[in-house]
Amino acid sequence: MTVHTEIKANNGVDTEALMGARGAFEQMPEAAAFTFRSDCSWIEGTYSTNNLNGYFGLGQEHARKKTYTIESDHPEVFHAADRAPTPPEIVLAALASCLTGGVASVAQHRGIQLNSVNVIVEGDVDVRGILGMDPDIRNGFSAIRATFDIDADASAEDIAALVSQSQKRSAVFDILTNPTNVHVSVA
Repeated sequence: MTVHTEIKANNGVDTEALMGARGAFEQMPEAAAFTFRSDCSWIEGTYSTNNLNGYFGLGQEHARKKTYTIESDHPEVFHAADRAPTPPEIVLAALASCLTGGVASVAQHRGIQLNSVNVIVEGDVDVRGILGMDPDIRNGFSAIRATFDIDADASAEDIAALVSQSQKRSAVFDILTNPTNVHVSVA
């Protein structure tokens, strides 16, 4: 008698819980409305800190296990202290992290074992726009490139499909590629 056991991928993602949440949100769509926030404080010069803790979701406020801090500054070439990454670099890191988390989740769901995932995300910006030198030059990135290097127990086509599905479901990719209403006010 031959015993056949199914070997599932173990990428550290609980896809059963994710699929369960998806089913619950189908039954109660209002529970899927989340609001995340960052509380930023200026320290000195171009240096600031963002504290992230607490969010609204599932119909109520939630506190995180701890407060996370993201620092931001500008490099020395702009006569700043270079104590932390620039805000645009944080955006690139957010995109890289979101896409990478998506690759892990999709791989887990599809039963693909990942051995390593690395992504380099680069963004091009002409700082003359930020400095107000030319109104025709935008302040933000003119192009962003994400290049993955993935070692997985899968074909090249399956790996490409992981990245494609991750991109399709990435909140940060969507934020960067689609217009978002941003309202700025003074308290």
